[in-house]
Amino acid sequence: MGILFFVIFVFISSFLFAKVEIAIEGPNGWAEKLPTWRIPKGNWINKLLFGNRVLTGYHVWMISFLLFFVHIVYLFMPFSRSVELRLISALILFWLTEDFLWFVLNPAFGLRNFKKDKIWWHRDNWWWIAPRDYFIFLPFSICLYILSLM
Repeated sequence: MGILFFVIFVFISSFLFAKVEIAIEGPNGWAEKLPTWRIPKGNWINKLLFGNRVLTGYHVWMISFLLFFVHIVYLFMPFSRSVELRLISALILFWLTEDFLWFVLNPAFGLRNFKKDKIWWHRDNWWWIAPRDYFIFLPFSICLYILSLM
């Protein structure tokens, strides 16, 4: 039952955050039209951390906030390897689900436009039917969750 609640919680959180991002970005994904700083494409940071997508202030602060916030649990309990693995697993699953839901729920895209040629910021990292990140990080998230049970 624990894993079911875990997945449901991550899905609902991803849904809510996708709706927030859609309200912020509208049809312009990857913070394209937001007034924020950007590290130019081709920079080693972008290549290493973002699949050569442009790193923006929006993404740095959003990711930092969520990474910080999920660790609030340690105000109520001591650090635990098991909990930390589950938190990281949840964050990865959250980002993958949120990213997909951004397209599905966004009136400017929808599932019919979830294609390599329609999503410029994932175009260089597209494998088969989805961005490469989905194929790499979903199994990684599952492995971390399994490790958290040991």
